[in-house]
Amino acid sequence: MPVNLDSDPYYRLRHSAAHVMAEAVLELFPEGKIAIGPPIDKGFYYDFDLPRPLTPDDLDEIEQRMRRIIAGNYPFVYRVVSADEARELFKDQPYKLELIDGLAQGQDEYGEAGAESTVISTYKHDTFEDLCRGPHLEHTGQILPDGFKLLSIAGAYWRGDEKRQQLQRIYGTAWNSKEELDQYLWRLEEAKKRDHRKLGKELDLFSVSEDVGPGLILWHPKGAMIRVIAEDFSRQAHLESGYEWVFSPHIGRAQLWKTSGHLDFYKEDMYAPMDIEGEEYYAKPMNCPFHIQIYKSHIRSYRDLPRRYAEYGTVYRFERSGVLHGLTRVRGFTQDDAHIFCRPDQVEVEIGQALDFSLYILRSFGLSDFKAYLSTRPEKFVGDPQDWDKATEALRRAVEAHDILYEIDEGGGSFYGPKIDLKVNDALDREWQLSTIQFDFNLPVRFGLEYIGEDGQPRQPYMVHRALLGSMERFFGVLIEHFAGAFPVWLAPVQAAIIPITDRHMEYAQAVQQRMAAAKLRVEIDESRDRMQGKIRRAQLQKIPYMLIIGDKEQSADSVAVRLRSGEDLGAVPVDLFIERVHSEVMQRS
Repeated sequence: MPVNLDSDPYYRLRHSAAHVMAEAVLELFPEGKIAIGPPIDKGFYYDFDLPRPLTPDDLDEIEQRMRRIIAGNYPFVYRVVSADEARELFKDQPYKLELIDGLAQGQDEYGEAGAESTVISTYKHDTFEDLCRGPHLEHTGQILPDGFKLLSIAGAYWRGDEKRQQLQRIYGTAWNSKEELDQYLWRLEEAKKRDHRKLGKELDLFSVSEDVGPGLILWHPKGAMIRVIAEDFSRQAHLESGYEWVFSPHIGRAQLWKTSGHLDFYKEDMYAPMDIEGEEYYAKPMNCPFHIQIYKSHIRSYRDLPRRYAEYGTVYRFERSGVLHGLTRVRGFTQDDAHIFCRPDQVEVEIGQALDFSLYILRSFGLSDFKAYLSTRPEKFVGDPQDWDKATEALRRAVEAHDILYEIDEGGGSFYGPKIDLKVNDALDREWQLSTIQFDFNLPVRFGLEYIGEDGQPRQPYMVHRALLGSMERFFGVLIEHFAGAFPVWLAPVQAAIIPITDRHMEYAQAVQQRMAAAKLRVEIDESRDRMQGKIRRAQLQKIPYMLIIGDKEQSADSVAVRLRSGEDLGAVPVDLFIERVHSEVMQRS
């Protein structure tokens, strides 16, 4: 995503590096056409229409040319031009001519409407000039020759429209030192190793079948085991925290979604309706209208509140195939969804408890580096401004009470209420959106929610949406990459691989497996005819926490020789002591 000057201290550097790259490309391909080239998070890109496909060797050549341009210390020169001057300047650049026409009509480079008149400006250095608002560095020499790297080549449609010309996009990154660049490149390589799509296949966790459809996940036994363990832990924690579990259908009548407003505001993200006995039904994109119906099934008293309904509810949302990505962007997913219906005087306590609960669950999964984003009232909103202020202040106090770093996203709330988004940094310091606590001043009105107050008069409850892990699919993808597939013992689908050295040790191995299974450990015996080192290597590749080697000495001593997946050898351990060790790790979720 493009970034802005205020949020990215590397903006000028990366913007300037993009222009230098574009000059180098046009030196290599003088007949080439250029599109746009903004700074983005951690880097930059430029789109080109070139006479042939680019290759990795081309990137090396472009980098060499960039270093020559950098060494020239060419100043970046800004100037304002008229539309006619710009058209003459870029008469051989069709993409620029389209941009100029749009700018003259008050559009930005992405075709979005802006002010009635837009200043047309350019930046020039050396022989290269492009439409640009800037800002840039003072001169090319401020780009370190060993502080940038061209990373990859990708296809991109002009202005993101799949019906338009496909261009070639070059991605790069630039930093203020070689050390920063090296660290970033290391993280990129590590991210490739941790890619949940790659590990999901190698560890046999999940798959996507073209016969079933893109964006629809098939959970394999090992992946499903991790999900069952995670859900069981979370389900019990919900019960202990006063939540009630509910279940709801996967489809609902069109009228339900008209009442909720989804058919007005969200229809393009919903799947086409199905005809059932002449009536339209939709696959649900949200669980909230169903939980509302459960609330409305009885007359509620002020004594009945709060009600906290939780569900692992599977929802379906239409995502274009081009944005689908493994487990993190799918078309069908299961939310650990909850809705809290409470009185106004209960709001602050409920918000604090919801945030406390979210932090407890996430920390239990080994995620502990948090940052919160508090989104406030936008210009267009529903509800009473005083209720908004009260809800926003409750969210603010909850975040501050938990001593979490947070930022205010002024005006970033949904039209129906303020919210807290809790984001987590993983082992590679990448930020992931997980938990959300969201007020809703819209649905209680649309569905006419009420409770009977102490004075016997109907009152409207507050409604809070709360997603904790987000979706099980996305959260599983985050966990895979955070742990690089090496799950902690309590989550590992196989906690120990039993490796008999020879066939004569098989009977004892089976007895050990039975004892461990009776103790609720998840263990497997490697019954293959491979050599012991081959079996150990296979278990390590499967990232199984423990390898239990069994030979004559272990059999006679009622023990197992314990090796860790890291390669560390713990030596012989009595079977009962090993079982205690694993139980302790499971209890501590370590």
